[in-house]
Amino acid sequence: MSNPQDRLHQPTLTTHGIQPENQETPISFLSTNAMSSELFFKRNHFSYPTLTYSNYWLPINGLVSTPKVFSLQEIVKLPSKTIKVALECAGNKRSLFEPKTFGDQWGKGAISQGFWTGVPLTTLLEATGMNANAKEILFEGYDKGKRTDLNNEYSYSRSLPLEKALDPDTIIAYEYNSQPIPFKHGYPLRLIVPNWYGMASVKWIKQISLISSEFKGPYQSVDYVYYPNKENDSGAFPVTTVNVNSTIQQPVDRDIMNTGTHVIKGIAWTGTGKISKVEVSTDQGETWFDAFHEPPNGSYGWSSWTFEWSVYEPGEYTLMSKATDSFGRTQPLEPFWNRKGYGYHAIDQVHVKIE
Repeated sequence: MSNPQDRLHQPTLTTHGIQPENQETPISFLSTNAMSSELFFKRNHFSYPTLTYSNYWLPINGLVSTPKVFSLQEIVKLPSKTIKVALECAGNKRSLFEPKTFGDQWGKGAISQGFWTGVPLTTLLEATGMNANAKEILFEGYDKGKRTDLNNEYSYSRSLPLEKALDPDTIIAYEYNSQPIPFKHGYPLRLIVPNWYGMASVKWIKQISLISSEFKGPYQSVDYVYYPNKENDSGAFPVTTVNVNSTIQQPVDRDIMNTGTHVIKGIAWTGTGKISKVEVSTDQGETWFDAFHEPPNGSYGWSSWTFEWSVYEPGEYTLMSKATDSFGRTQPLEPFWNRKGYGYHAIDQVHVKIE
């Protein structure tokens, strides 16, 4: 049993919004690679939905051979799988963009990970069959509300192309870390889409529909789109796969430290392949050294890394981390700037003072 005193020393979420609730993980102070649901970041577009769990059903309809409505009890009895997944909000690190972009000014904590258990979507679709004309699979959440820019009410809905939807690791999850998914994180059923930004993992699933055309809902055609130009929409393309990225967890930015030996630690992650290398610089990028990082373990989680730094000269230092994945993608010095501030992936930096 945990000591109640220990809870007094636990980190807490940083709040960016109350209505709707948006809070980020205290990423610098995590002591575990599978975090509790209490420290998992929250990203919402609307107020939490009102659901009746005792009468919960999941319809699968549209271009299917046999439309079917699954009960929650039926779903949990089907063959399941558990996968470790890091979910990153597409707006993670938005506050670091220059020039600034509008939207919640997330720091480095709009990312969390743990173990999700659920049924592969393909298993459910085997029971309904698929029409040859189906091109995408649409997921509608119970959360809904009015958008001021479009002056209309919408539910949170997004689609996946068939290739991604039919990946055996795209699951309809009902547990997180071996417990029912907490209500604020999508209970009773949440879509989990490994390697894509978190907006794809629709919470509180209301229904699944197979459709023949490209879905154009606002959370797919207006938001979660990269707009490279500030003044117009030319060159726009959708936000999908997570960029290769890293974060220095310790020391924290603007820390004051003594001379001696310090352990620089952090995490690295990617949406393609695995992390193959993490490099650290302690002289503002002049020289780079390999950090020790966890080898790939077949999951979709992040890789923790450490680097031992011996420093004996007082002064101000810029520490940097740079990750490379098995597809050869490496963090750039400058991020890909886009008007809505998605996918920040530049080399991470913290500034420290040695006394």
